[in-house]
Amino acid sequence: MTSGALGRVETELPGLPEALRRVGEVILGDPAEAARSTIIALAERAGSSPATVTRFCRAFGFSGYAELRVALATETGRAAQAGWGAGVGHEIGPDDPLDSAIEVMAAADARLIQDTAAQLDLGVVAQVADAVVKAGRVLLVGVSTSGNVATMLEGRLRRIGIPGWSAGDAHVALSDAALLGEDDVAIGISHRGRTREVMEALAEAGSHGATTVAVTSFARSPLAELADLVLTTASRETTFRLGGLAAVHSQLFVLDAVYVAVAQRTYERTNEAFELTISAVESHRVERG
Repeated sequence: MTSGALGRVETELPGLPEALRRVGEVILGDPAEAARSTIIALAERAGSSPATVTRFCRAFGFSGYAELRVALATETGRAAQAGWGAGVGHEIGPDDPLDSAIEVMAAADARLIQDTAAQLDLGVVAQVADAVVKAGRVLLVGVSTSGNVATMLEGRLRRIGIPGWSAGDAHVALSDAALLGEDDVAIGISHRGRTREVMEALAEAGSHGATTVAVTSFARSPLAELADLVLTTASRETTFRLGGLAAVHSQLFVLDAVYVAVAQRTYERTNEAFELTISAVESHRVERG
């Protein structure tokens, strides 16, 4: 992973072993300084050893510290040039003016989407899109806010003639998953990748031969380990948007990428579906007065 490094580190930091977590905290504390530091200097600041720093690098897909430094230098330079850093990491206080709160929100969301785009594996997106296009059925499973995301993708797929449906109830999800087969796809959505209902449904679908896809912020989560294909999302928590709420925008972005890839592969059918569906609902639109 040579892009979106900071987003990945921030997202997966809580689940790292203590020694690796200290290295991550130092990097996140001042990424530009980390990009300039030698491996010995960074290890000293983290209270660890060069070997631990190397293990940290490899945990995130880098061959070593030199490759991580290049990624950090590139990312921090790009962020500074684009102004993404404005407001990122700032907390919203009870007495902050609304314009300040909105600036923090906008900066956090902009950085979130950039981090997600940077770490998105386009090869996996293509594989998921190919599977969806060929699928007889596409089951989308999510709970709470992730369930809302699943419902939105269901609507978009149906709009272009793809037989997709979502299930937020555990029993319904398991029943639907049990009826899938080798030509079908099951997509499980969970920020931390530890939601039991989603994991059980994905495991059930996989046991019947369906292609299983995990959408999660944690690439080494139990949900990711269950899936055939994994799409990772970035997550940036702010004062009033924690956990799953912080991941909604990145989940929507990742699934929108899948949707666009599917639409590209079914271009003529998609355009025909748009024309038919627009015509079907036209009579329900109120004309301008």
